[in-house]
Parts: sequence; C-alpha cells; structure tokens
Amino acid sequence: MVIRLLHRAHVRSTQMYVASLATIVLCVSLWVRAKTVDQRQRGNAERRALFVGLWPPMMWLIGDSLREWE
Repeated sequence: MVIRLLHRAHVRSTQMYVASLATIVLCVSLWVRAKTVDQRQRGNAERRALFVGLWPPMMWLIGDSLREWE
C-alpha cells in the first residue's frame, strides 16, 4: 500500500537510493558533530546520530520495492 502511494506520487527507486546514501552522510556528520559538543550533550547527540543511522536500510528497501513495482 505504501509502495503504491509512493509510486502514484512519482517517487522513483533511484530517488530512494540517493536518499539512503544521503542519510548515511547525515549520520556520519551528526556523529562527528557529537564529538565536538560538551560532555553533557554528547549522549543526546550520539543517540540522534544512531537514530538517523537506522534510516538508510529502510530507504534502500523501499527503493528495491519501488524498482520491482516499476
């Protein structure tokens, strides 16, 4: 159902693959930034980076599903 809605919205598999790679870059940049904040805020910054790190596999699998739909 979600894949059908994304396909109707003209989202293509290559767009999801690029978004997946972009979230990897975002995760790494958040992780590097977490090392520059003070000790009190570091835990929250690292958790944010780990949370964003969960997005790439999901977006890659959505891209695979969209490729099969196309």
